[in-house]
Formats: sequence, C-alpha cells, structure tokens
Amino acid sequence: MSDVAAVKLLVEKHNALKKEIAKVIVGQEAVIDQILLSIYTGGHSLLIGVPGLAKTLMVNTIAQALGLDFKRIQFTPDLMPSDILGSEVLDQNRNFKFIKGPVFSNIILADEINRTPPKTQAALLEAMQERAVTIAGHQYKLDLPYFVLATQNPIEQEGTYPLPEAQLDRFMFAIELKYPSIEEEVMVVKNTTSTTKYHVEPQFNAQQILEVQELVRKIPVPDNVVEYAVKLVNKTRPNLESASDYVKQYVDWGAGPRASQNLILAAKANAAISGKFSPDFEDVQKVAYGILKHRIIKNYKAEAEGISEEAIIKQLL
Repeated sequence: MSDVAAVKLLVEKHNALKKEIAKVIVGQEAVIDQILLSIYTGGHSLLIGVPGLAKTLMVNTIAQALGLDFKRIQFTPDLMPSDILGSEVLDQNRNFKFIKGPVFSNIILADEINRTPPKTQAALLEAMQERAVTIAGHQYKLDLPYFVLATQNPIEQEGTYPLPEAQLDRFMFAIELKYPSIEEEVMVVKNTTSTTKYHVEPQFNAQQILEVQELVRKIPVPDNVVEYAVKLVNKTRPNLESASDYVKQYVDWGAGPRASQNLILAAKANAAISGKFSPDFEDVQKVAYGILKHRIIKNYKAEAEGISEEAIIKQLL
C-alpha cells in the first residue's frame, strides 16, 4: 500500500475508532485525541484530573478499541519495583523462573503515579524509556506497541512523591481532564445507572498500530515548520539572550530538545488524522499546549500573579 493510501485509510480507521470509544465515553474529545496522538507516535501521556472522571474506563475502552492488552497498576506508598516489574521465584525443580509483573502489557494505566516512592517510579520510567526491564541481570523486552498513561491527582497532596521535572519530560503529553458539561454529565448518569451495556469492536491490532507509528515517522515535514517548532521551544528558555522580557519575568526554566522532537512527531500525527500529507504551523499550534505545559517551570512571580502555563504558551504562539 502506498503512503498516500495508508494516510487515507488511517483517517477512516481513526474516525471509526472515535465512534467506538464514544459508545462508552461521553465527551472528552480533546483528551481522547491527545491520547490517540501519543499512541500513534509511540509516546506516553500524563493525565491530570480529580477522582471520578472515568480515567480508568477511558483507557480500558481505548485499549479495547485498539485491540491491545490493558493492565492497571494502582500505585501506593508501599509498592516495590518487583511488584510492577515481576520477580524470579524458585519452581518445584528448584530452578529460578521469572514471573512477569503487570508492566508486561501493551497499554499500562499507572494510576496515581505520585503516590509511590521514587524507586518504584524510576522502575516504571525505565520500562517506558527502554521498552525493556532488567531483573537479576537479565533484560526482558516488553511487547510492542507499549504505551503508559500515568495519572496524577491534583488534590490531596499530603504524603505524595511528585514526579521531578526531569521525569515529567519523559511524558509526551500532559493532558488535563476537566469536569463534563451539565449535558454530558446528564448523559453519563443515564448511561451508568441503567442496564445498557455497550460492546466495543476493535478497529486495530498490535501490528497495525506499529505500522501507523512507522507511517507517522515517514511523513515529510517542511523545513520552515521544523524551524517554527524549534523556535517556539527556544522562546520558552529565559536564560537565553534572545528570550522575551515576558519569559524572563515569569519563567524559571524552559523546555528541552525533547519538546521540539515531540512537537514535530505530534504535528505529523495530527496532520495524518486530518487527511493531510504534511504538517503545517496550525498542526504544531494545536499540539503545543499538551506538549509544553509540563515542561515550562514558572517562577514565584507567575504563581503570585496567577499566571498559568497555558497563558505563557498563548503569549509565545
């Protein structure tokens, strides 16, 4: 199949996929779009939202619609790395046998990742980065495609271990999950308090997702779009001479080169699902908020004046 035909097929399958997800998940289109973009590009996402907004149901539904294995890990303060990676045990013949942990799946929901100590967070982050885990000196490859969706609860911060900024950078998108509108919430209540059950038909399989990831990387990008993305990231860095007064006034640290890479990858995927064969400035702008928000570190002045990361990004676009 030619790449042009593959892009057209992806548009059809993407629309069918969103219809399947909409059978179960009401609204939250922007959130679902960003999750799917990160899957199409092989990235990971951080979902920030209060409890009860159907984060687990959303990821489970997306996994079913993609035809992928799904596992949920509930992070707690006493969780050890071996609890998520797996461990070696003695079998009846007194030989060591490796029992795989829940991290061995295609889609992982790392629920409340800020509830667990840094040692366990680091074990998951290594699996995310390397697509492999090391146990007792042996490296075990994870099944591809591999996608981690970690959730953070913005309330109840006592006794939590917030992810350091350097670790946050490993997530392609930081996606904020907001409360549904009244109309959406009415529909949610009707759907979840009746006997109606919805069956989600898989629209992809693991091999097809890998092909989509390969297709996205093949999409050509004009030099001026790459320059636009790199300059946008460059504008967030207050320690550069070229930084604007606004950034110097409100930003402590800007985004690194991973932000530029992710902007282009996400712009390619966004162009593909829109039926375009090459991304433009609008594609970069559409994905900029989710990619830059968790990479910009505001200073105390921005905090005091109530200036959000979104306001800073809007000023730079």
